[in-house]
Amino acid sequence: MNFLKPLMVAATGLMVIPACTCSDKTPTKEERAVFSPENMDTTYAPGENFYLYANGGWIENHPLPDDKSRYGAFDMLAEENREKVRTIIEEAAQTEADKGSVAQQIGDFFASGMDTLAIEEAGLKPLNGIFDQIATIENAETLIEVTAALHQQQIYPFFYLYSSPDRKNSDMVIANFYQGGLGLPDRDYYFDESERGETLRTAYKKYLNTLFMLKGESATAAQKKTERIFELETQMAAASNTRLENRDPQGTYNPTTLSELPDMAPGFDWALYFAKVGLPEPGKINVGQPKFMAEVAGMIDNVDMQTWKDYFSVVALRSMAPYLTQDFVEASFEMYGRTLSGQPSMEPRWKRVLNTTSGALGEAVGQLYVEKYFPPEAKERMLELVGNLKKSFAKRIDQLEWMGDNTKTKAHGKLNAIKVKIGYPDKWRDYSGLEVSADSYAGNVLNSSRFDFRFDLAKIGKPVDEDEWHMTPQTVNAYYSPLANEIVFPAAILQPPFFYPYGDDAVNYGAIGMVIGHEMTHGFDDKGRQYDQEGNMNDWWQPADAEKFETRAQVLVDRYNNFHVLDTIKADGELTLGENIADLGGLNISYQAYKMSLEGQPEPEKLDGFTDDQRFFLAYARVWAQNIRNEEILRRTKEDVHSLGKWRVNGPLPNMEAFFKAFEIEPGDAMYLAPEKRASIW
Repeated sequence: MNFLKPLMVAATGLMVIPACTCSDKTPTKEERAVFSPENMDTTYAPGENFYLYANGGWIENHPLPDDKSRYGAFDMLAEENREKVRTIIEEAAQTEADKGSVAQQIGDFFASGMDTLAIEEAGLKPLNGIFDQIATIENAETLIEVTAALHQQQIYPFFYLYSSPDRKNSDMVIANFYQGGLGLPDRDYYFDESERGETLRTAYKKYLNTLFMLKGESATAAQKKTERIFELETQMAAASNTRLENRDPQGTYNPTTLSELPDMAPGFDWALYFAKVGLPEPGKINVGQPKFMAEVAGMIDNVDMQTWKDYFSVVALRSMAPYLTQDFVEASFEMYGRTLSGQPSMEPRWKRVLNTTSGALGEAVGQLYVEKYFPPEAKERMLELVGNLKKSFAKRIDQLEWMGDNTKTKAHGKLNAIKVKIGYPDKWRDYSGLEVSADSYAGNVLNSSRFDFRFDLAKIGKPVDEDEWHMTPQTVNAYYSPLANEIVFPAAILQPPFFYPYGDDAVNYGAIGMVIGHEMTHGFDDKGRQYDQEGNMNDWWQPADAEKFETRAQVLVDRYNNFHVLDTIKADGELTLGENIADLGGLNISYQAYKMSLEGQPEPEKLDGFTDDQRFFLAYARVWAQNIRNEEILRRTKEDVHSLGKWRVNGPLPNMEAFFKAFEIEPGDAMYLAPEKRASIW
């Protein structure tokens, strides 16, 4: 229901970091990480394929469920966490709560999604108001009015409108436009000449055709409308940025005003649009993709109004299909689940409805989640780890031979200024204005979408709320926000295999410690480094140091470009550069922090037959154990800025001398990388 915003996320000398302990108790095997032959594959030597050496047994013992396109240790935690959220939601659903209370909202939202009889009986009635709006389109003026009306319900023909801090004045929130309106994941799918590209376009046309027929069109009319809509979207796709272009903070920062917007994108009554969307005085506006916006604006009068009506109808149906009758749900899954990701079957309905409920009432569910499942000591230990990682990062900055003193000083300033959020927000969002009933699932989704849109638009023109979170506590993930210069770790990620409350330090530094270092490094990756300590897009680098950074980053680009992900398809080192820099930086920073914590301490004893250094690297590798379908490999390689699990292990580790020493990896081994070929950035 929420559009994912594109840009959400010092002393020198010897420092001693205290070991991280939160209890004197000796952990049981269930309370600490255990590395055993059942989860490993010791037929592989560590220097041959460390990913399979560390995870081969796990991969063998955890085949892909039919309702998953990817399933790994990360996903297993997400599944375990979903069971916890299910308990919370079902308890709320069974409570006789007062109207408007959080329990009533959560319970009724979930109940409405599980009431398949009512959903089937309602059919398309929940969308009648939307179709009535679309029917009023007669000319450019009414088309723009309906565009605004649909955007208010987070149904997005053409483009997205959303709030975000100004990249050059990050204390203030401004309006932003971002390209959209396509039914395939991005522009490249419309022009991919491979066999798979043609297959996906054929499947997408079939999906459009199905949507039109389910709406009541004849087979002949549905086919004609499908061809016209696909032609329309192809024209929009041709003007869209590539994913790589959209990674450029400079290229996607094009500030303007309402009075100047017609010069940038003529043919669209922007004043009318903003008035109807509820923001008559938007102030400063950032246009992410001017070429796209100009193309769409110019298309308004060059496409007949019936085609626009059909396009708007299909955008609405695409957006709402997962919340409608089973015919729509299955058609949507056939396209985006089975065909695009290779997933044989849908998740059980309760999981899908739970996701929607948790998305609509994120912090309300999160508040209950924290009360039930999040121990305060986890937050205390995380704060200690973050402090230790900052000290390690500061030391690494001082050790950089390629960076000059002026840039180092600025880097220290940014590192010191990084804000940290752990577990959950200090203040919870108020959902009292959201109307939820047990009567209509699609109606609840639309109410939530309108509620979220108003919430988002209300931020524009105001100072940034520094207490706001952009992930819910029940989310198994973490993020760095360049505009806030902050790292955020929701409560749900602070569990095995990332975090062991009673586990040994080597494992916690290798897993959650690396995640902390990863997120910190995002502030200094190829995108993050373009923002200063205040979160403003500002070049704080000396030119010679910036050039050296680019040269060193190119080593990673070239290395990942040569990884074969499937058959002849290779990884995209440019698309994944930021994440690959963060993986390598996170490992280096966390490993050094761990070693600093041992100074003055007795050498740790072996556990499960492994040294502490070996457990550090095994803990890191375990996080990325996964099985994945070929279709999902191809989709993620095209769309995802993260490397595949195998390469998140075998990609960064050969750049680390400590890894070679831990497992006695030598020249000639497949995992060995000669010093002159290693990437060394942070």
